[in-house]
Amino acid sequence: MTELLAAWSDGDREALDRLLPLVERELHRLAHHYMSREREGHTLQTTALVNEAYMKLCDQTRVRWQNRAHFFAIAAQTMRRILIDHARARRYGKRGGGARALPLDEAALLSDGRAEELVALDDALAALEKLDPRKARVVELRYFGGLSVEESAEVLKVSPDTVGREWRRARAFLLREMERK
Repeated sequence: MTELLAAWSDGDREALDRLLPLVERELHRLAHHYMSREREGHTLQTTALVNEAYMKLCDQTRVRWQNRAHFFAIAAQTMRRILIDHARARRYGKRGGGARALPLDEAALLSDGRAEELVALDDALAALEKLDPRKARVVELRYFGGLSVEESAEVLKVSPDTVGREWRRARAFLLREMERK
């Protein structure tokens, strides 16, 4: 997989075609991880999230893929952005503001409460990123990406103990920030 990622980084579109079957199951797992926090029966939405993330990943031209963990970390970050953008659009539309109308299946992707919670988490994560970018990255990898401590350590090039420590501190920070709002 690392060789295919490197070839894709070098512009080999055939490598991307061979890579898809290798990453598709894991992308679905990541999307399912996100959607598991929602009510049951979101199979179509999980697939839509995977498809949109895949399209955005295919458009990546400036990324020099390091390895499997790096790819899935970027995939997790991409899925997070898609969900946050959707949650913000829902909040915007709920308050008027002329937001675009959403198809019924897309609107069902996030409940109103979940959309607010996700936006609050994103705001808290943005505040953490200003103070400590690595802690914010740990949260992205662990919470949004579903990566293990060891996988996160590999992506960040730090020890698993460092990831564990940063994960605990980041969660405490995020909880405090979200309680303030």
